[in-house]
Order: sequence, then C-alpha cells, then structure tokens
Amino acid sequence: MSAPRRDLRALPKTHLHLHFTGSMRPTTLLDMAARRRIRLPRGLAESEALQVEPDARGWFRFQRQYDAARAVVDSEAAMRRIVREAAEDDAAEGSVRLELQVDPTSYAPFVGGITPALEIVLDEARSAQRTTGVSIGIVVAASRTRHAHDARALARLAAAHAGPGGVIGFGLSNDERRGDTAEFAPAFRIARRAGLASVPHGGELLGPDHVRAVVEELAPDRLGHGVRAAEDPRLLATIVERRIALEVCPASNASLGVFEDPRDVPLRALLDAGATVALGADDPLLFGSRLLAQYETARAIGLDDTELADLARGSIRASRADDDEKRSMLAGVDAWLAAPA
Repeated sequence: MSAPRRDLRALPKTHLHLHFTGSMRPTTLLDMAARRRIRLPRGLAESEALQVEPDARGWFRFQRQYDAARAVVDSEAAMRRIVREAAEDDAAEGSVRLELQVDPTSYAPFVGGITPALEIVLDEARSAQRTTGVSIGIVVAASRTRHAHDARALARLAAAHAGPGGVIGFGLSNDERRGDTAEFAPAFRIARRAGLASVPHGGELLGPDHVRAVVEELAPDRLGHGVRAAEDPRLLATIVERRIALEVCPASNASLGVFEDPRDVPLRALLDAGATVALGADDPLLFGSRLLAQYETARAIGLDDTELADLARGSIRASRADDDEKRSMLAGVDAWLAAPA
C-alpha cells in the first residue's frame, strides 16, 4: 500500500524562479493580443506547451515565442495586470512567497523609461501582496544578449530601489551561450554592495564548466537552474559548501530539450548531495505548467511528503523574505506535515 499523500496545494512554498512575461496566463495573452490585433505564433495562439531541441535553433523558437508574448505588454495597465495575476495564480497554488524577475528595459519605451517601468512593477507588487497575502519580492534581471554596460545600468537602478518593498535581487538571464560571464561581474558587485541577492542563470543549456564560471565570477546566492552541476560531483560539493541554492525548473528543462521528461531532472541526486533546491516554473506561459506541477513532478520521481516538506523549507530559507515571514512560513510547513494525510 502506498503512503498517504497530503494536498500539495496546501503546502506552503516559495516561488523563486518566475519571469515577468513568462508568468502571463494564456487567456491574458490571447485577450491582450486580440485587443491590439496582434497575430501570435501558432503555438502561443493555441496555448501549446513548447518543445524544442537543446540547440541554437530550438532556442530561437523559444525566443521568438517569448518576444511575441512580450510584444503585447505595451502599457502600464498591461504590466500591472501581469503582476497581479501572477500573485493570484501563486496564491491559488499555495505559494506564500513570490520573487518575480523582470527586465524593465523591454517595457521602458511604453511607460517613459526603465525607472518608471520598474516602479510600476514594484507598486503593483505591493498592491498584490496586500490583496492576495502572498509576500512578493522583485528581481531585476539583465540579459546576456545585451552589452555588459546595460547590465551595470540595471544594477544601479536595482540598487537605487533596494530595501523593504523594493528590489531584492539582481539576475542575469537569456541564452547562456551568449556573452562573457566575467564581463557581467562589475554589475553584480554593484548589486551586492546594495545588499541585493545575486541570482544569475546558469547550468541549464550548458554544463559544469559554465556553472563553475558563473559561481566564480558572479558569486551567486542562488543559481537559476544549476541542474547540470549534478554532472560534476566536485562542483556540486562546492555549491553545497557555499550554500548556493539551486532554482530547479523541471518543466523548463524538458521543454528546452535538456532532459527528455521533467521526471528525468536529477532532483534526487541534487538533494542527496545536500543541495538546497527551490522548484520554479520559469515561464509557465510557454512551458505549460506552474509551480504546483513541479512539486507533482517531484512526487512522481519518488519524494514522499516528508521530503516534499523539506523541499518547501529549502525554498523558504533560500528566499529573501524577512525573518519573521520565514518563521511563519516554516511553521506552516510543519503544520502541513503534522496534519493527517
């Protein structure tokens, strides 16, 4: 007889890897596109989960769909709607903390610049936190496809808005095969001096050598993805020793062809090595599943309720929620595990 299973929706958990445009509801995308008479690529228009090969052509398909979705976000109202709905959707899945990544550069032309774009997101995040009860932090993310000078400008913007109710972290996203990691180090130094978490991507499309470069050059507190570190036990041991949390996104890994199936992600190996793991949905608009589904994947590969509770605790501790919030969230996990299955 299998062990009784508790409701994963009721498990308090934090969502630490979610991108702004990629968090959009498919219905919201279709509504915004229709209002603007924008024709979407077939996959987006039919809300199909993306499935590509892990090569430059596959990434081009992913980026084309992401850019098409981003094209409908052309106003303050659209930006506010995305933040609000992301918080509502996380609340419905039992998230108690959301740390949403945004590159304000993409939306700046429509709202008067990168500063107003960021301030709109921050203001709506504070409002959504009050209405949903989900604690929200904002991560400013630079892009590997742009010059490192742009990253420094974004780091200074993030630093100027750091603090309670403001920006909590600084990231680096987009195609890992683009750009020189070392060139982005000055931007991360600016962010760290302001007390921001260092949360760059690394170790999804590229293997251990790339992960090692990100770890050494950008001194991450959390590593977006990082799943390929499992291929190098010494590197993984370094990550564990430095207490770098891994934001693992099984659906994303499978959709981008890194693994054949979300259940093939080496989550068990990472946990057995002592790594702190926070599951994330990355871009549910494109990959077809949100945070709850990532926990269901963890259950499908054999994690029992005690291990799932530990996974949720790790995500809480890796977040930038304040200490009082973390204590309350952790108490909620204890209560979930103590309740009858």
